[in-house]
Amino acid sequence: MLINNAGITRDNLLFKMTEQDWDSVLGVHLKGSFLMTREVQKYQTQEKWGRIVNLSSTSALGNRGQVNYSAAKAGMQGFTKTLAIELGKFNVTANAIAPGFIATDMTAATAERLGMSFEDFKAAAASQIPVQRVGTPDDIANLASFLVSDGAGFISGQVIYVAGGPKD
Repeated sequence: MLINNAGITRDNLLFKMTEQDWDSVLGVHLKGSFLMTREVQKYQTQEKWGRIVNLSSTSALGNRGQVNYSAAKAGMQGFTKTLAIELGKFNVTANAIAPGFIATDMTAATAERLGMSFEDFKAAAASQIPVQRVGTPDDIANLASFLVSDGAGFISGQVIYVAGGPKD
C-alpha cells in the first residue's frame, strides 16, 4: 500500500506568487506522488494486489490565495482517477481523500499568519461546517485505514471529501 501525503503550502495571491512558490508546491504534491507511485506500482501489479491513497483537499475546488495548492490538489484528483483506470486490472485500487479543515500544525500556522489564536480560528471554521466542528487527524486516518483494507477492494477512482458536510 501507498499513501501519498507529502505536502507543503506557499500561499499568496496570484499576482504576488513567485514561480518558485508554484514549482515547489506542485513538485512536492504531484511530482513526489508520481515518483512514489511509479515505483510502488511495479510491486503491486506483480502481486496483483495494491492500494494507493492520495491526499487531496477541499482546496481543489478553489481557495483564495492558494492557486498553486488548489492546482496541486485538483491534479491529485485527476492523478487518482487515472491510476484507478490504469491499475484496476491488476487489482490495485486508487482513491483520494480530500480533507476540509483539519486541526493540524499547518492550520495552526495559518491562524498565526492571520494574527488569530488557533482556538478562535478553529471556532470560526467550525461555525461554517455543517457538523459544527473541525476535523482531526483521526478523521482522516480512519478513512485511510478503510481504503487500504480488503473491504475497500471494489472502491476505486473515488475522491472522498472529509469535510463535515457536502462539498461541490
